Amino acid sequence: MVTDPTLLSPAAAELPEPSGLPYDDDKPHEECGVFGIWNAADAGAMTALGLHALQHRGQEATGIVSFDRGPEGADGRFHTHKGMGLVGDVFGDARIIGALPGHAAVGHNRYATTGATIIRNVQPLYAEFEFGGLAVAHNGNLTNARNLRQALVRRGCIFQSTTDSEVFIHLIAISLYSSVTDRLTDALKQVVGAYSLVVLSQDAMVGVRDPLGVRPLILGRIDVPGAEKPTWVLASETCALDIVSAEFVRDIEPGEIVIINDDGVRSIHPFGQKSGRFCVFEYIYFARPDSVLDGRGVYDARKRIGVELARESSVEADVVVPVPDSGVPSAMGFAAESGIPFELGIIRNHYVGRTFIEPTDQIRNLGVKLKHSANRAMIEGRRVVLVDDSIVRGTTSRKIVEMMRAAGATEVHMRISSPPTTHSCFYGIDTPERGKLLAAQHDVAEMARLIGADSLAFISLDGLYRALGRPEGRDPAKPFYCDACFTGEYPISLSDLDENDRARPHGNRMAAVG
Repeated sequence: MVTDPTLLSPAAAELPEPSGLPYDDDKPHEECGVFGIWNAADAGAMTALGLHALQHRGQEATGIVSFDRGPEGADGRFHTHKGMGLVGDVFGDARIIGALPGHAAVGHNRYATTGATIIRNVQPLYAEFEFGGLAVAHNGNLTNARNLRQALVRRGCIFQSTTDSEVFIHLIAISLYSSVTDRLTDALKQVVGAYSLVVLSQDAMVGVRDPLGVRPLILGRIDVPGAEKPTWVLASETCALDIVSAEFVRDIEPGEIVIINDDGVRSIHPFGQKSGRFCVFEYIYFARPDSVLDGRGVYDARKRIGVELARESSVEADVVVPVPDSGVPSAMGFAAESGIPFELGIIRNHYVGRTFIEPTDQIRNLGVKLKHSANRAMIEGRRVVLVDDSIVRGTTSRKIVEMMRAAGATEVHMRISSPPTTHSCFYGIDTPERGKLLAAQHDVAEMARLIGADSLAFISLDGLYRALGRPEGRDPAKPFYCDACFTGEYPISLSDLDENDRARPHGNRMAAVG
């Protein structure tokens, strides 16, 4: 038996380790999750619960802003608390929740794309205006933020953060319109990008989705027994509704603004009715499997992707093993379609924090074992099909393959439930520059050699679309998802970037984004 798994893959040395990433954190990342609630007796606590459910969308920082009307005849007050770390760490103290009184609140979980996360970048952003206070929670990325920021600075605006989300604050401040909704609409007409927003003023909560609906946002409702009016919820995913016992009402439509106040919910479409281009990677990886997005259950979508993957690239093997956790539903679909038994051949340790040990080179080389361990009884002497959601740099894939061989696998075949990731994302997903994307530099056969697999196959783009199905009423000849990371066809203008910048998605951007 070979005890040093690196000896099994001479090509391993050709895959450089990404610097600064703890435990070979070789996955794309969603930047954040947003949550808002209106007309709740304990809005701050409810928002903390909602953020718990959205923890997977951002783990570096979190914040809540609440609004308390106060006693009759008194002026209301905004309250805020932000911190670095997980929701349970920042809002685990009852005294902190007690200091967030009020009937309405917005919250935000953040993942920073580049640079250090600093407290002044933690959202929701809050500012005092002529009309009162305003809190903004933003998910996504503005592709003209650099140009807007330069113009605003020249005009005399003073930025307090390095996040593109602050552009909204200044555009609202300089707008000549009177109402908050009109000022926000004025600001939205000047920005370009993929975004969802939850905005809180003393009079209303507002939800916004970008004109193509790339980033998700949903509306929920709680009917409290004995309450005169319902409680309304806005959130990135339906899993955040479940934790607060809210009923799903609908997705916010692409380009829609919903205004929620004591009179109920009203809607405007300042950009007109448009066909959406929802981010397809939400189904593949980002969203929680128990969520329903754009009318599709994420768990079911991933299983269907696995079925199509098996139809396209089945292989003779003894066992199908998912790379946990996101590969599990697709592996189940693959196993069901191929007739190969499904087994948990890799066990994930869910209790490893991002800063458990300083990631030196030696620790980074062993880091994948902190998260994943081979279940030798299911692996030894067997031909294994590994199912994962994506390959980005390829470093984690290589180490998982090595782990399988060290556990006694006779063959290791890797199957990926997304097409090859060949292009960087500029719409709110943190991906490496294109030169570090394995699929952008190598064909599939060469990728298989580099990760040490006996074979490698990705689902085709057509297979992915077959698995997800065509939204009702959509033209089958036109794309109905944003799939730019696979095709390089960017549906939203990249105003801040020239052709060279497109190969360096974070090199010429602000130090942090929404």
